[in-house]
Amino acid sequence: MDSREVIARHEASGRRFTAGGVGSFVLDAGAGEPVVCLHGVPASSFLYRKLVRELAARGLRGLAFDLPGLGLAERPSDFDYTWSGLGRFALAAVDALALKRFHLVVHDIGGPIGFELASVIPHRVASLTILNTLVEVDSFRRVWSMAPFALRGVGVAYLRCLNKPMSRALMRLQGVADTSAVTSAELDAYVDLLKRGDGGAAFLKIMRSLELTRAKRDLYVGTLGRGAFPIQVIWGEKDPALGIATLGETARRVAGVPEIIRLPGKHFLQEDQAPALADHIVRFVAV
Repeated sequence: MDSREVIARHEASGRRFTAGGVGSFVLDAGAGEPVVCLHGVPASSFLYRKLVRELAARGLRGLAFDLPGLGLAERPSDFDYTWSGLGRFALAAVDALALKRFHLVVHDIGGPIGFELASVIPHRVASLTILNTLVEVDSFRRVWSMAPFALRGVGVAYLRCLNKPMSRALMRLQGVADTSAVTSAELDAYVDLLKRGDGGAAFLKIMRSLELTRAKRDLYVGTLGRGAFPIQVIWGEKDPALGIATLGETARRVAGVPEIIRLPGKHFLQEDQAPALADHIVRFVAV
């Protein structure tokens, strides 16, 4: 099986929908309380394909939708690809999917986007699970593998050089601890989905639009600290990009929880830690 077949199977397992005038794609499986999983970069709902199945097998309804510019979503040239704009899309998406109240799982820049969502409708968030993300965003420094994408000219050239062998190497170095859990074709699918349709132009806009400001830090810290919903922090403890001792501890402190749940994963712990993640989410939802 090659990456095209992997993506075809992924697409066949979900459905299309429209939110805020933008066409997107959602994985939606299972019954019970809904759990919305927000992805970051350079990913899409594809990252959550295993976790959605695991949640469904445990009696929950797992959902993961593609943010504009990524995965199988449309990539409008005039879309607002800031966290503010993507947060507004996330709100439109949960409305379009008729989710009155839901549990929220966030990862990578899906963290800030999810915090945007939770800041607007805290009464609809039943719980929040934080995975390897950033909260105090004004002090965040882009990791070496992602930093070039934010530079005009350089980012275009860097993305052009991001072929499948290079992407596989980066994913194994930074993303996946147990490489036996993901095939080369699945790793290649990340590149195909990133560049699909526009060669990655929308992704570059996202990378140039990170709102690393004190105002956003204050919004996110305030949203997590107000006690509007229960929070747990789960971290891939081997993540070389968003370290558990720094960003993980910051998330724990801001959320006011006593400990970080540590899993033996790297940055994309959804790939090799999906059953353990699902177990922790199910237990948390049941409390």
